[in-house]
Amino acid sequence: MSKTFAVKRMRTPSKKMLVIFAIIIIAIAAIVAGMMIFKGDVKVGYRVLGESEYPQQIANQVIPEYRALERALACVVDDKVYVIASRGEKPTSGYEIAIDKMTITEEDGIKTLKVYAVFKDPQPGTALTQVLTYPLQVAETDLSYLPDQIELKVQYEE
Repeated sequence: MSKTFAVKRMRTPSKKMLVIFAIIIIAIAAIVAGMMIFKGDVKVGYRVLGESEYPQQIANQVIPEYRALERALACVVDDKVYVIASRGEKPTSGYEIAIDKMTITEEDGIKTLKVYAVFKDPQPGTALTQVLTYPLQVAETDLSYLPDQIELKVQYEE
């Protein structure tokens, strides 16, 4: 008695299936890498204030003390957290600052507020007023506490 064994022929995947499989693997790797890089970054809601909307304490005490420095800082006025981003002292008009976004991260129990700002410089050859200026922007945030640290992240607009 002879037994015949049927050998099932395995299909080799087509090139199209291999490409699809590779794309799926790359997408999963990118998502995992993104989660590792941006872990803990939480967007902070905010509203940029016009000069007439600045709380009196910020306008009279904080801005005069810190306006000559390029930095971001936060303060609490009437249970609201405000962020001030400044460019420091500039020799002419034409310098601008705009808060682009804010995120908060926590690492080893330390909460860090990152303020992303866009700096714009005057175009070369432009007629400018020769006067000291102090470009800054004030924003009211939805934070309920002051962070432990604040970082100003700058991007220059061309």
